[in-house]
Amino acid sequence: MNSLELPTSSGALERYTLAGTPLPEVDHAAPFNRIALSAAHVVADPFANADPSGGGCIDWDKTLEYRRYLAGLGLGIAEAMDTAQRGMGLDWQEALQLIRRTRAELADSRVPIFNGCGTDHLDPASVDSLDAVVSAYLQQVDAIQTAGGRLILMASRALARIARTPDDYATVYRRVLAQVEQPVILHWLGDMFDPALAGYWGTDDLTAARDVALEVMRESAANVDGIKVSLLDKQREIDMRRLLPDGVKMYTGDDFNYPELIAGDEAGYSHALLGIFDGIAPAASAALAELAAGRRERFDAILAPTLPLSRHIFRAPTRFYKTGIVFLAFLNGHQSHMTMLAGHQAMRPLPYFVDLFKLADAAGLLRQPELAVARMKRFLAVYGVSQD
Repeated sequence: MNSLELPTSSGALERYTLAGTPLPEVDHAAPFNRIALSAAHVVADPFANADPSGGGCIDWDKTLEYRRYLAGLGLGIAEAMDTAQRGMGLDWQEALQLIRRTRAELADSRVPIFNGCGTDHLDPASVDSLDAVVSAYLQQVDAIQTAGGRLILMASRALARIARTPDDYATVYRRVLAQVEQPVILHWLGDMFDPALAGYWGTDDLTAARDVALEVMRESAANVDGIKVSLLDKQREIDMRRLLPDGVKMYTGDDFNYPELIAGDEAGYSHALLGIFDGIAPAASAALAELAAGRRERFDAILAPTLPLSRHIFRAPTRFYKTGIVFLAFLNGHQSHMTMLAGHQAMRPLPYFVDLFKLADAAGLLRQPELAVARMKRFLAVYGVSQD
């Protein structure tokens, strides 16, 4: 029987027995009717003699193996994004190496790959002009395009610091978008994901900010594939989706409401660019296959149990959601440890991991129950929780 003792909030132990049925992992040859990009995490090397405060070292074999796993489920890759700890342990030079290696690893794959392009090689405090932000963006644009990669134009901490008006944002994006070789995905990341991005687009009024972003896209529509919105507010995403210029796509980044947004309504739907797809890949793949086959009820039924899990993983402070994503990978045998870049394995309390374990079970996302139980016991032992 797959059971173990789990600590309660009072510190007492209670017996928990797994009850979920693991979802099958099936390679999907048939295309989905939504573009589905998983923002993928990186696996740290626990044996590297590196200062964690400087980020640490990547286990390249395991990191690339996980991308092959996601692609095998039909999911595209959003590479070197915040899920990969971009700006929180992964620096630009490592990000570029990751982009190049993923492209080579998946050269024979048919899944789409987009790559995070930002200004994170700059110290925001040292930036004194919009020209410096433009130059930084273009440095990464050139490097990624030279590597043959498609771009996700990430929100810039440096721009958020130096810009004074919405026109400053429009000026920077206009100049950068004029230099791209293929249409890019813009990235509007809310301050719950990164507090340094508060007031992005030049205003704290989210409706006014939306209108600035829409004007940027209208002006450069030929160079914009779509926009990812990560505000955790489904109605704002739906409202913006209905106002997009013709041909510009909405990519949901709403890890609280993604099933409804992907399924859509009579006026349209969102594609997906989600960090949670890293953790719920089998469910995401199976649900998208059902949606493509016209079976909306099955799509909803598969994803419904993943919502409590996702909302837990992305609970405040949301920026530490990566710890939950890596914990799922650890439980499911995709990596042998819980070490993360910059020591981020310590960014959630023990009750968070206990509840995540239960929610993953309920969602059918512990693919090898005996392994998951063994891993959880090993993890609990670090906290002094015995299984006598």
